[in-house]
Amino acid sequence: MTKIAFVGAGSVEFTQGLLADLLAFPELQQAHIALHDIDQERLETAEAAAKFIAEARGAAPNITAHTNRRTALDGADFVINTVQIGMGAATEIDFDIPARYGLRQTIGDTLGIGGIFRGLRTFPFLKALGADIAQVCPQAWLLNYTNPMVMNVQYLREVTGLTRVIGVCHSVYWTMRGLAELVDVPFEEVSYRAAGVNHQAWVLEFTRAGENLYDRLDALIENDPELRRRVRVDMYRRLGYYPTETSEHSAEYVPWYLRHGSEVQRLRIPVGEYLGIVAENVAVYELTRRLLAEGKPLEVQNTMEYAPQIIHSIVSDTPRTVYGNVPNRGLITNLPDGIVEVPCVVDGSGVHPQPIGALPPQLAALNRAYLSMTELVVSAAVDNEPRHIRHAAMVDPATAATLTGEQIWALCDEMVQAHSGLLQPSLRGTLVP
Repeated sequence: MTKIAFVGAGSVEFTQGLLADLLAFPELQQAHIALHDIDQERLETAEAAAKFIAEARGAAPNITAHTNRRTALDGADFVINTVQIGMGAATEIDFDIPARYGLRQTIGDTLGIGGIFRGLRTFPFLKALGADIAQVCPQAWLLNYTNPMVMNVQYLREVTGLTRVIGVCHSVYWTMRGLAELVDVPFEEVSYRAAGVNHQAWVLEFTRAGENLYDRLDALIENDPELRRRVRVDMYRRLGYYPTETSEHSAEYVPWYLRHGSEVQRLRIPVGEYLGIVAENVAVYELTRRLLAEGKPLEVQNTMEYAPQIIHSIVSDTPRTVYGNVPNRGLITNLPDGIVEVPCVVDGSGVHPQPIGALPPQLAALNRAYLSMTELVVSAAVDNEPRHIRHAAMVDPATAATLTGEQIWALCDEMVQAHSGLLQPSLRGTLVP
């Protein structure tokens, strides 16, 4: 029996979607689903939702719920990590303090001050999770959804010794669904190839039966002024390749947009967007909990997430291509060592990243800036060097475009103090330049 452990199962909406996908595969309908969360109420809600989804799918999995992580992990073949350390309270800090310094953010989970501190407070958990996996399920595949993706996967690789670690994100898939709809071509007829880094990868090929669908996109953009008021469309027009992440995400990873109020208005950038998403997630959780308590049905829909597809391919030896975040071992030749997002062929023998070659130089230049920043954050934790937190903020494109060096150090000092209880001890405290 395949055992799949969900760590952070209390992220009920996400867990529901993954379970709906997993239990749609006949080969996984009798799997052992081990749910883990430290929040008893959320865990109970996740367990009740899992049982409802199983019944709706006509599946008969063995569903167990555990507040003890090692018990949930014991003997697992796959571990899905969706943990968010600090939850909504930490996210509010990530936005509120930088805003007082005049720093705009939209999502704050990948780069920027929000990304830096989300990563730093997640690392101690990842180290403990890796130690548990190494002891109780060393052959398990760890499928990480927790952001910041690149920082977390790189940290896991460097600190835990685990090698079966794949970062999974749906941004490439949903970008291509959206582009297919935009150019009015059935998604099933589209061929595409993308590569780069998580939340800043690029659509390198976009075709149908030999037709370059970028030509259709160009015509639409030329004739639609409102379409040109999207960050990712603006980036595409200037860089020549469409980015695989939403406009609100993409705005944070370059220095040209959030610094300028006129650009925020022109491109309709939703500053502070993630705070609204957090509130919506809480509302969805409360609705799910209420529906289950009242015995009312939940919506069960496929989400086309990559983790269930990876698990199914490995268990059933069904080859398919997904996009994964993996170490750059010659996969993208003009990017440094680090974690890159590339197509991966998955089958019964595992996950096989596909080499891309060199990215167009303008794309590689942006990705290198991204990787330089993330490397400094990981180095801060690995080397116990708190100065690298400040260095990371100094080279972050959006932060450096807005604040002086003195302001960046003061902001980092304040953020360290605010998150102190969640950071490893060596990184706490203020610093004099």
